[in-house]
Formats: sequence, C-alpha cells, structure tokens
Amino acid sequence: MSPVSLVFPSDLLTEQDLGRSRIRSSGVHAMYKAVRSSRLYEQIVEQVEESIHKGAMKPGDQLPPERELALQFGVSRTAVREAVKALREKGHVEAFPGRGTFITDGTSHAIRQSLDRMIRIGQPEGSIFLAEVREILEPEIAALAAARADEQALSSMREAIGVMDESRKDAEAFIEADLDFHLALAEAAANPLILSLIDSIVGLLREQRMRIFLTDGGPERGQYHHRRILEAIEHRDPTGARAAMKAHLGQVREDSKNSPTRSDS
Repeated sequence: MSPVSLVFPSDLLTEQDLGRSRIRSSGVHAMYKAVRSSRLYEQIVEQVEESIHKGAMKPGDQLPPERELALQFGVSRTAVREAVKALREKGHVEAFPGRGTFITDGTSHAIRQSLDRMIRIGQPEGSIFLAEVREILEPEIAALAAARADEQALSSMREAIGVMDESRKDAEAFIEADLDFHLALAEAAANPLILSLIDSIVGLLREQRMRIFLTDGGPERGQYHHRRILEAIEHRDPTGARAAMKAHLGQVREDSKNSPTRSDS
C-alpha cells in the first residue's frame, strides 16, 4: 500500500512557515499544523492519534517517510522518530524494515503486552521459554527468507549489519539494529502472520541483548553469525540459512549464560 498522501498548499511550503498540512485517506481530510514546542514529538503523536480517531487514517495506511513527515510537521527528523516510537509503543503503528510504518489495529501490540506480562510473571523461566520459541521459529523463518527475500529485504538486512558494525560502543544503537535485522528476516519470509509473531517476541529480549552486548566478545560473535545468515540468504540457500540461524541462537543461549548479571531492567 502506498503512503497516505499529505497535501500542502503550495504557498505554505517555505522555510519561514510550513503552515498547515492536510492528510488524505479514503477521501477524508484531517488538518495537520506545524508544531512548535519543547516536546514536539508529543504534539505530533496527538495529531496522528486524532487522525486515527476521526477515521482519516485507518489500519493498513502507510505513513510517509521520516524525512517527508519532518518537512510537513515543520520539525526535525529526531522529533518525528520519537513520535513514531511513541505511537508504536501505544500500538497505533508498526514499523516494518524495508517497507515502512503502517497504522495498525493493535493486534501485535496486544500480543506483545500479553507475552510481556507472561515473561515478567514467569521469570526466570519466562526467558527460557521465549528462547525456545525463537529456536523453533527463527531457523525456519531464515529458510523461508532464503527462498523469498527480495532486494529491499536484503538491503534492510545489510543496513542493519552495517549499523551494528558502527555501534560497537553504543549499546542502544547496536540492539536496535539487531532487532531490525531479525524483523527484516521475518519481513523477507513474506508471511504477515510470521511478521506479527516475531515483532511480538524479539522486542521482549532487549535485556538479554544488553547482557550479551556487555559480554566480552558477544557483539563480535553475534555479527559473525548475522553475516553467515545473510550470506546464505543472498545465495538462496534455505538449508544453509536454517543452519546459520540455529548456530546463532545457540551462540545467544551460551553468551546469555556467561553474561554479567544486571540489576537494572
């Protein structure tokens, strides 16, 4: 689906005054205003929520790219990024690597919240159960990705690996790129149910990812396996991709056992 078009009066597209924008979806219009505040992203969230509540934006509608939204709201891309993050946390949107950000009906968000409660209540067993689910799902997802990935999905995986390479001293950036890599794999499998399931699961492992990041050599080992997975997918080798993912998840399990404990969560 194409992004929802945002239409500006031409005389308002100036650096001095971006003025008001209009979002068009299924013939319904909702006015957006350039925002000015110390917490700009909150105003963006409010305007998007209002569009959703009024029906101007519906599940399945795609948001414009980050750069375009920044121009239309008259804010920095950082503010847009924070707004999209907040909207995602509220269950209003889902971001799919290589495809874009879409309005959602909240199904994945509800699944993610349910799983999060289960994991927190069942600690430490919950983390073990979640790791087992990944070991069941992700090798087959990698195999499907090897058979079905298009160039856009491959580009997303390469980009995520590149970000991880550049973020060896930035835990948050590294972990976000790690998440993007696994979501790009799920996207490459070309099955929306798989994508929803993985989106609901991988985000719950941030604490585990942080422990591995702090383990001596953990990021480097992870990158070695990420490259092996990508190489198998690029060569259209489902068997190799499956084996590479199994090896990666084995490495994750082992590094988790040997990682330093963290008191913060």
